[in-house]
Amino acid sequence: MQNEKKVFIGCDCEYEQARTVIFGAPFDSTTSFRPGTRFGCSAIRAESFGIETYSPYQDKDLTDYNIFDAGDPELCIGSVETALEQIEDIAAEILSDGKRPVMIGGEHSVTLGAVRAVQKKYSDLYIIQFDAHADLRDDYLGVKNSHACVMRRCWELVGDGHIYQFGIRSGDREEFRFSEGHTIMHKFDVEGTGKAAQELKGKKVYLTIDMDVLDPSAFPGTGTPEAGGVTFMQLLNAVLWLKDLDIVGADINELSPHYDQSGVSTATACKLLRELLLMLEN
Repeated sequence: MQNEKKVFIGCDCEYEQARTVIFGAPFDSTTSFRPGTRFGCSAIRAESFGIETYSPYQDKDLTDYNIFDAGDPELCIGSVETALEQIEDIAAEILSDGKRPVMIGGEHSVTLGAVRAVQKKYSDLYIIQFDAHADLRDDYLGVKNSHACVMRRCWELVGDGHIYQFGIRSGDREEFRFSEGHTIMHKFDVEGTGKAAQELKGKKVYLTIDMDVLDPSAFPGTGTPEAGGVTFMQLLNAVLWLKDLDIVGADINELSPHYDQSGVSTATACKLLRELLLMLEN
């Protein structure tokens, strides 16, 4: 893997030394409302130099850890299936080298590619999802791999009781009915994250964070904003609850930077990514 000139702040070690490898997934071909998440990866890297490498929340610094930013692959814009195969191949290579993949999206459909790779290595995989949307549709306008279907496709891989959903406040009736008996859904907020962390100790866990879990008053720069979301500190505290889990892969997705000309949404995504990376370094 070759490093890029623009890297996330503090993530510039050599690939061979890295425990965690960041890579981008600039893809948004199934976005159902407002497109633009393909630009989220590059925006996060560029704006990351507006934050510090040090976290006062965790008393950790990115420069003290070996994290490599592999940059963005050139994904196939016209085919979600091809793009997912490309993402799966990248994540599989990182895993085969004994490292942890952390992906920056992109729309939420990209999570499926990474989860496919992780689940092939760790068959008994659990998923924690922070999101405004259930993403449990069987298809959206005839498309099975839409970002509105990503957790349904992940459920087909990991099975009942292996997906913990937090912050969910949007979806059609069938999605909420489907969650009963298939996923563990916490509607409207992130309460219960600590209990989930206790239940998942010793398990292999994949963490996916759709940034629209945040209230749009705090994070307007996203394609499908949903009123009634959590605050940044509520989300951060929920993520930090997971620090003792064996998280074998993760992603942050659904930043559309151009819908927030203030830059606050991008800065928020940068800060959360910093905290996620440091949380993973136990």
